[in-house]
Amino acid sequence: MNPPALQARDVTIRFGACVANDGAAITVKQGSIHALVGENGAGKSTLCKTLFGMLRPDTGEVLYGGKTVILRSPRDAMALGVGMVHQHFMLVNSLTVAENVALGAEPSRGGMLDSARMRDDVIQLSRRFGLEVEPDALVADLPVGVQQRVEILKALRSGAQTLILDEPTAVLTPPEVDGLFVVLRALKAEGRTILMVTHKLPEVLAICDSITVMRHGKTVAEKDAPLGTVGSISELMVGRAVDLARKQRKGDAAEVRLSVDKLQVQGADGRLRVQGISLSIRAGEVVGIAGVEGNGQTDLANALSGVTAPSDGSVILLGQDVTAADVRSRMRMGLAHVPEDRLQEGLAPSLGVEENSVLGGHDTEPMASWGWLHPKAIAQRARDIIARLDVRPTDASVPINALSGGNQQKVLVGRELASHPKVLILAQPTRGVDVGAMEKIHAEILAARDAGCAVLLFSAELPELMALSDVIHVMYRGKIVFSTPGAEATPETLGPWMLGGTR
Repeated sequence: MNPPALQARDVTIRFGACVANDGAAITVKQGSIHALVGENGAGKSTLCKTLFGMLRPDTGEVLYGGKTVILRSPRDAMALGVGMVHQHFMLVNSLTVAENVALGAEPSRGGMLDSARMRDDVIQLSRRFGLEVEPDALVADLPVGVQQRVEILKALRSGAQTLILDEPTAVLTPPEVDGLFVVLRALKAEGRTILMVTHKLPEVLAICDSITVMRHGKTVAEKDAPLGTVGSISELMVGRAVDLARKQRKGDAAEVRLSVDKLQVQGADGRLRVQGISLSIRAGEVVGIAGVEGNGQTDLANALSGVTAPSDGSVILLGQDVTAADVRSRMRMGLAHVPEDRLQEGLAPSLGVEENSVLGGHDTEPMASWGWLHPKAIAQRARDIIARLDVRPTDASVPINALSGGNQQKVLVGRELASHPKVLILAQPTRGVDVGAMEKIHAEILAARDAGCAVLLFSAELPELMALSDVIHVMYRGKIVFSTPGAEATPETLGPWMLGGTR
């Protein structure tokens, strides 16, 4: 019987007073697809970094092929045939695909860089594994799903027999997820081993052979995936039952808070990203926008929040024409916006949780007056967000980039909701968060709705849209092509419209 491809035994890792891994353990069989699941901050990424040599355990051991190994750096792990694709990609945007794939192990010929061989390596690997990429394309110009393929190709070129994937589907569209799963099954068929960290439990059940569940730094369960359900795994992750059932509004919505008329938004390339959209959102209502990512949703959200200016049409906020108004003006009127890219657009990564909890409103009462900040009020705002959304760790002085992606998202959503907005625009509010955090964020959104807030929800997750939205509009190529009451929506009715069909 073959030994496990990789194992961790009794791994404990501390960062000061914080215990990230507390006797954690995992066993991954050779030639399998294994899921590592748990709440945000449960210690999953820390354990994976230990398995890849990025962290040294305080106690415990790591084994590959049944043998204990000492990993001093990722180079040691790579020498053992291990590759890792991080949640936030480690690519150089200014280089081509071929240059990124070869980076650190560039081929040479006669003492010169062999560019032809670099290109050929990418072409051969792409064909072999069905990872279509253009070797001469700049990484900066590639969609997220293609950038992920480049990361996988880089790991495969290094000879990786074991792949560790951290949140591989967090930023992928449904078709891209399907394409990734085709690749993962092909890798498994070749005998390679895949450890996948994810929050998306239906995907775990669809592709994985076995599951390890972590909670508060500990391993609480290991089981075969076919024996699990979304409900049973959620309960193991959170320690209680999780309720994500439909919760549409009861009663009629009130006055229109936000409306757009024949809105058009032009992209940097001159193409129309939003084409003549008209819609309205009322107080006490959640309006959902469905669609495969890249069909104008981001452009619409940015135009409504003031990030970009529309090329035609109008935006009316609380009865006032704000088509030409900037972000700050709309914020002062009561509009809040959770952007889809939390690190690039929503948070200041090097600042602490405390500072991030008031960004945008730091110069207004009660956070400041007469040009002076009020540290006590700022600290209290941070403590309130940490408590309401269960942000971990609870130390508000910790830099935001030291938190897991899900906990960063909780801070961002909590900050925007703390302003008690009249209108709330949410773009992918639960991307990269676990089911427990998702439940909390949903509860906060619904509480805002019930308090009279008008909510516009952009999400790539149909279950989320169907659970929260009173009305759902489907966007396709910059237009609204279908609308339905949220209570009547199903994946079967929405899916064909999202893909450009008619029913």
